[in-house]
Amino acid sequence: MSRTLSDPSFPSRAGADEAGKRMEQLRRTGFVAGTDEAGRGPLAGPVMAAAVCLTPEQERALLALGLRDSKLMTPRSREAVFQAMRDLGVLWRAQAGSVARIERDNILQASLWAMRRSVLRLAELLPSELACVVVDGTMPLPELEVKQWPLISADALIPSVSAASVVAKVLRDRLMTSLDALYPGYGLAQNKGYPTAAHREAVRQLGLSPIHRRSFCKKLLLRGEDIDSLPLFP
Repeated sequence: MSRTLSDPSFPSRAGADEAGKRMEQLRRTGFVAGTDEAGRGPLAGPVMAAAVCLTPEQERALLALGLRDSKLMTPRSREAVFQAMRDLGVLWRAQAGSVARIERDNILQASLWAMRRSVLRLAELLPSELACVVVDGTMPLPELEVKQWPLISADALIPSVSAASVVAKVLRDRLMTSLDALYPGYGLAQNKGYPTAAHREAVRQLGLSPIHRRSFCKKLLLRGEDIDSLPLFP
């Protein structure tokens, strides 16, 4: 069961000014977290989610450093903001959704599960109950007994969601770089598991590694070819 804000003044779409005003309303009710994920589209690796709670002071400091939707930031700027979050004592938690979970439940459900877990882990750090969580996208998190505001493009509108997108992206990129050493030849340190031309060709030549999403490779890469005809990863 999920709880969403029934007040029509909290729409699923909002401009920057309106989103800011609604966020201030929510803050007056208690702690408000933002959550987002990274890695829904790759051929390999987990999906990573994060939840972040920012004070107004932390928010201003991070915005001054260039905090925004992580997709619009360079790797260097994401790392700088992530380090600043640690220096400022920002409260955050992350959760990976494994390749096995993605294959079993599908990528949407694995993403929602990981976001829910990150919110629950963050809530354990707060001195009082979480009043609301702003979720990037259209769907509320399942089985979460916290009020939720699903908001399209929240990662570009709500700083705590932007910060969550940065945490998720930085942690996932670091993980994929580490996995490149375990599974060489796919270029994971460069492509982070996304389906670049070189990555697709590497899968054809090397086969699927244990961290490749079999269903994604079958749908996005082989286009009707028999996935079982691929060589086994050495």
